[in-house]
Amino acid sequence: MINFALVGCGHIAQKHATQIEVIENANLVAVCDKIPKAMEPFAEEYGVECFTEMDEMLKMDRIDVVCICTPSGLHAPLTVKAAASKKHVIVEKPIALTLEDADEMIKACRENEVKLSVVHPNRFRPVVMELRNAMDEGVFGKLSHANATVRWNRNQEYYDQAPWRGTKSQDGGVLMNQAIHNLDLMIWLMGDVEEVFSMSATRLRNIEAEDVSTGVIRFTNGALGVIEAATTIYPKNFEESLSIFGENGTVKIGGKTANYIEHWETKSNNPEEIQELMHKIESDPFGKPGHRWIIEDMIHAIKDQREPIVKGEDGKKVLKLVKSLYKSAEFNQPVKVQ
Repeated sequence: MINFALVGCGHIAQKHATQIEVIENANLVAVCDKIPKAMEPFAEEYGVECFTEMDEMLKMDRIDVVCICTPSGLHAPLTVKAAASKKHVIVEKPIALTLEDADEMIKACRENEVKLSVVHPNRFRPVVMELRNAMDEGVFGKLSHANATVRWNRNQEYYDQAPWRGTKSQDGGVLMNQAIHNLDLMIWLMGDVEEVFSMSATRLRNIEAEDVSTGVIRFTNGALGVIEAATTIYPKNFEESLSIFGENGTVKIGGKTANYIEHWETKSNNPEEIQELMHKIESDPFGKPGHRWIIEDMIHAIKDQREPIVKGEDGKKVLKLVKSLYKSAEFNQPVKVQ
C-alpha cells in the first residue's frame, strides 16, 4: 500500500483524491491547507488527518507520496520541503514558474533519492497514445511543421475566484496555465525546440498576465511550429487541437479538449484502417483519467525503482518553452531556447 497526502485543497486536489480512492494499492491519509474549511470535505469523505502546517504533516512516517496541488508559485518550496522529508512528489503543472525553481526541485528530489512526477496527463489520452505510437514508427516520415491551438474561455469570474489567479508571481497567463498541456504534447511528439518568436497581449481580462498569445517555433530537427492560445473565446471553450504534417501523412486531433481524430491520412494506412482507428477513439475518447495514470505510474515507479514516465526534467522542458515565448514577447525578438 502506498500512502498519499495532498497539499492544497482546492479544485484540482479533488481530482487527486478521487483517483487515489479507486486505485487498489493507494490510500489517502492526510491533507494540508492553510484554510481549515477547505479541508472539511476531504475529512468527511475520506476520513483523513488534516493539517494547517505542512511541517507537522510531514512528520507522519507512513506518508510515501505528497501531491502538490497549490498555486503554481508555491510548487518549488513545498516540493523541496517534501523531498527533504524523504517523500516522493507529484506536482501539478506547471512544475514551477521559473527555471531556477524547477532546477531546485529536481535537485532536491535527486539528492534525497525520491521521485518527482509532473502532472501532464494529456499524454495518456487514447488519441494521443495512438499518435505517439504512429510517430515512433515513423508513419509520417520527415516532419514539415505542427500547429498547437487552445481556444478557450476563462471569464473574469474565473480569475476573480482567487487573488492569485492571473498573476505573474503565482499563476501566469494562458501559456503557463491553460496551453502548457498542449505545448507539452507538441514537444513530446515533435522534439526539442531551438528558437521561438512570440507576441502576447492582455486584451479582455483584468489580469496581470496574458490572455492571448501567438508564436512560431523552430524545432532542432528543422521542422516549424505555430502556437495560438487564448482564454478570450466567446462564449465558451471552442477547441483544443494539435496538427502534425509530414511527407507521408497529415493528422489533426481536436475537439474542445483534443480527444478526437478530426483528420488522419497517411501513406501506410488505407481508408478502412483509418476508419477503424477513428471508431476506436470515438468509442472511448477519454479513456482512463489522466490523474489516475500519473498516480498509478508513481506507484509502479516506486515499486520498480524506476523514473516516472513524466519526470521533473519533462516538466522543465515545457516550462523552458513557455519562458522563452514570454521572453520573446517581452523583447519583441526571436529567442534561442538554451
